Amino acid sequence: MTWNRQDITSWLLREGPGMPHLEALTYALADKLSEVGVPLWRLRIAMRTTHPLVTAISTIWERETGPQEVFVSPHGLEQRSSFAGSPMARISQTRAPVRQDLSALTPDHHLAFHELRERGATDYLGLPLIYGDHLSGLLVAVSDAPDGFSQIDVDGLLAITPVVSTLVEVRRLTVLSKAVATAYLGPLTGQRVLGGDITRGHVDHLDAAILVSDLRGWTQLNTERRVEETVAIANAYFDILDDAVRAHGGEILKFMGDGVLAVFPVTEARSGAARNAVAAAQQALAQQDGDIQFGIGLHIGNVLYGNTGSERRLDFTVLGPAVNLAARIEALCSETDQSLLVSAEMSGLLEEPSLQVGEFALKGLPGMTPVFAPSSRG
Repeated sequence: MTWNRQDITSWLLREGPGMPHLEALTYALADKLSEVGVPLWRLRIAMRTTHPLVTAISTIWERETGPQEVFVSPHGLEQRSSFAGSPMARISQTRAPVRQDLSALTPDHHLAFHELRERGATDYLGLPLIYGDHLSGLLVAVSDAPDGFSQIDVDGLLAITPVVSTLVEVRRLTVLSKAVATAYLGPLTGQRVLGGDITRGHVDHLDAAILVSDLRGWTQLNTERRVEETVAIANAYFDILDDAVRAHGGEILKFMGDGVLAVFPVTEARSGAARNAVAAAQQALAQQDGDIQFGIGLHIGNVLYGNTGSERRLDFTVLGPAVNLAARIEALCSETDQSLLVSAEMSGLLEEPSLQVGEFALKGLPGMTPVFAPSSRG
């Protein structure tokens, strides 16, 4: 059956920019190709990403089942035996199309071909999606028709790949920007930056519980252990804090050397943010072990939340006396042999009574400041 590749190209240019993600593009393109008579049984579009945890994202459509679950490939994919020598590996390495008659396989052909053949596939066409000087992704079309794809089908699919490459690249960059913003700024702050909140000096007032934590014995660890070991310990500590903070509605704003700064915004009552911060602190502290010992200081107050820095280098952070007080309180943990200390303001918002550890002269603050240790139940 003859189909007009220009019609598909025009449709992609017209409708493609409005498709919100890679899944929508894959499924709509598969439906459109099937509608015009391409003997398509399976369509896969894979997209390279720059992400701390993921190296590629694939979306798959099959005629019998329609959309499949999004397939996420973690880092290290290239070293896996299942990927090495595969058709997708060949396309990635050569940036050239791969065509395979699946009815003429030998034991030397890659397992991926045999698995498709066992499911009734007859023809495989893998195409590189090249944008500029790099490979943006891959498009894999598989047929189960007795004669596979015709030359018209192959030429047509080759002809539409430049447009598909452009659409995939746009989505790749969207995923990249969100991944970088989330990984380096956190989900809430990252959304603000991507939303255009990037002007130096643009700050908002935020009422929040503030958590400051510091890893104990860091200097000694760096002296006694190999660099690789100390980095592993620091990462394990950061994982503990991040899991606990996220679980209770907070967000880590900064990893500061061997320390952490996190906030729990007040959404309704201040007592809710205070309880969340204490619960997160107690969850994290319960996971201490021989190498990972740390203190946590908590306070609640109004902070300045936004962009500060030089003309060329900005930082999205929280500033103000409330942050300074949380940091001063945390510094008392080792002095008082306490893992968790809170301010009087925090203590007054907790349901369970707290023990007053003492009153302390804190740098930059007038008079004596009372500091409390919350009960284990918060």
